[in-house]
Amino acid sequence: MNVSIQYYDSPCGELILASTGNALCLCDWNGMPCAERNIRRIGRYVNAGFMIGSSPVLEQAKRQLDEYFAGERRIFSIPLRPFGTDFQQCVWKSLLDIPYGETRSYMEIAVNIGNARAVRAVAQAIGANGIDIFIPCHRVIGSNHSLTGFTGGLDKKKFLLGLERMP
Repeated sequence: MNVSIQYYDSPCGELILASTGNALCLCDWNGMPCAERNIRRIGRYVNAGFMIGSSPVLEQAKRQLDEYFAGERRIFSIPLRPFGTDFQQCVWKSLLDIPYGETRSYMEIAVNIGNARAVRAVAQAIGANGIDIFIPCHRVIGSNHSLTGFTGGLDKKKFLLGLERMP
């Protein structure tokens, strides 16, 4: 099995996109340490070769990102295949429930997954999300409504929340 990779120039930075089979498995900030870690993780899970190339999923992802950044798309309808532990998968699934234009705190995510004491583990799982924007980790903020950690940088988080017309 191969993992197809393409690059996407977003208004807030270059993204690296990857697909395996018929699902998107990576949308991360190119050149950032998080992207390198996530690529290594995908490689461990699928034992696959990476190649620059297109796939129907990557073309669909680029179209949906174009629509999102143009303010024309609020919900993504693309198959996702995140690679991670069961706990990470649980946290990422919870992120998918955060509606466009809304935010949740790390504590709210921890409560939502049934473990209010796992706030730090939730934060680590969110930081390991390899499908940014599609799995909207940018919608998670501090309990005091502050913008907190984002693997692409707080400037990108602020941009994405602003795009979704957040204060």
